[in-house]
Amino acid sequence: MENRSEGLPAEQPVGELEEVAHFHGAMLTGVTVSHRGRIFVNYPKWGDDVAFTVAEIRDGEAVAYPNEAINRTDSDDLANTLVSVQSVVVDPADRLWILDTGSPLFKPTTYGGPKLVCVDLTSDTVVKTILFAQDVALPTSYLNDVRFDLRRGAEGVAYLTDSSDQGPNALVVVDLATGQSWRRLHEHPSTKAEPLTDFMPVVECRPVVARQEDGTVAPAIAMGADGIAISADGARLYYCPLASRRLYSVATDALVDRALDEAAVAATVHDEGDKGGAGDGLESDAQGNVYATNYEHNAVLRRRVDTVGAWETVVSDPRLLWPDTLSVAADGYLYITANQLHRQADYRQGQDERVKPYTLFRTRIDARPVLLR
Repeated sequence: MENRSEGLPAEQPVGELEEVAHFHGAMLTGVTVSHRGRIFVNYPKWGDDVAFTVAEIRDGEAVAYPNEAINRTDSDDLANTLVSVQSVVVDPADRLWILDTGSPLFKPTTYGGPKLVCVDLTSDTVVKTILFAQDVALPTSYLNDVRFDLRRGAEGVAYLTDSSDQGPNALVVVDLATGQSWRRLHEHPSTKAEPLTDFMPVVECRPVVARQEDGTVAPAIAMGADGIAISADGARLYYCPLASRRLYSVATDALVDRALDEAAVAATVHDEGDKGGAGDGLESDAQGNVYATNYEHNAVLRRRVDTVGAWETVVSDPRLLWPDTLSVAADGYLYITANQLHRQADYRQGQDERVKPYTLFRTRIDARPVLLR
């Protein structure tokens, strides 16, 4: 039989990806870009050798940020050193906020570990640290990502996700002026992972499950509310569990109103429908479009404001092995980290199949970030 394989059709990439930086050490998750174009990333402590948990990209190299000292965890002074950072986000005032889980290797948190740290980018110094009370950042909590609206209250509010796979899931609201914080949608179905019977992620043609000693399988991905994005007008907060293909939103007025009970807040939750596949990263732009990573299809999708409910592909590329975090920057690009999370040993029957380098990409979208200030 004649070999005609060279002429057979094959999947084609969609959109254009530009390589921004490569990482040959620890696995990264988050990325953010300042209004002046400075790029920051972070490395949670999930088992890799993490020299520093937050870095700035300078001339293509990752440099400890804001300095090496704060990146050296001091078990006797958790409040003033970084433990294990999951997310970095530049706010509408062009300040860098560092979200510290306080949970290396997903271990139980203690007071002083989970925190929000604000860095002034003009002086590269810490100007505010907000610690979470233990009834907000629970021992099982894993605070994952954050968005800001600086118009509310004296100094603005922050919204976070608690994506823990070991305990209750929720959204967290923070008053940036007082440092007070509170949980919302605690254990609400929209913040929880879907059970394995309803959700079976498939990445690189392989189901992502954990095989038990008795031969049965269990969810390898069981994390709840993970991705988060805020609408262009600040009226809705979008979020999605990691173990789900659905997108949800909730009224921000309800989240910040502490006089409302949980039932009243839950009444404002909207099921925004299937977002085209499973993913953890969410982002939005000033035009009202919503972006979502899609780890099942090595892609980033967009729901356009003028076609609510319909999703389109921004970029799809075999190099986007587990697109994790998204950041819309002032330069008109969407920045994307790809970290091969699904190839970790926990998801590959004990074999670490990640292949370095990990990569930071960007793709042009000609949109601006949401700046609520």
